[in-house]
Amino acid sequence: MSLRARDIMVTSFDMIHKDASIAQAIKKITNGLVRETGDKTNSLMVIDEYNHLAGVITMFDILYHLRPSFLNYGINGDELVWNDPQIKKLVDDLKVKKVGQLMSDNVTGASPDDHIIVILDRMIKNNYHRLPVLENSLPIGVVYVADIYYSLFAQNS
Repeated sequence: MSLRARDIMVTSFDMIHKDASIAQAIKKITNGLVRETGDKTNSLMVIDEYNHLAGVITMFDILYHLRPSFLNYGINGDELVWNDPQIKKLVDDLKVKKVGQLMSDNVTGASPDDHIIVILDRMIKNNYHRLPVLENSLPIGVVYVADIYYSLFAQNS
């Protein structure tokens, strides 16, 4: 089996500019595309002013940055009392930030001709759930781990 990125990549995917607000990213993810596998978008490819890939922002990135930063220093959230006004303030403060401030920017991409086992290995070693497919630094597709799974096993089950 000689499947390449171009054979399984999704070419209809959501993107957002790095200078867009997190509020815009939240809206795009919430109303995101549903792929053929039934999976819904939970990430956006982030582009710069040249439409080059600048990073990826995921639900996890947004939720991670929603948490107060002091929780990163050994304080357990269950030791505190949380109330609706506190949560609303955290959400409101987060929404005005820029995508470029929260995105993962050390993103590895794939070439359209990369073999799916090479892509799978890269995803597993880096704990990625998606890998942008790039041509001249421009995102042309996305390979999701579910797409690799279904490409390999759906035909044989």
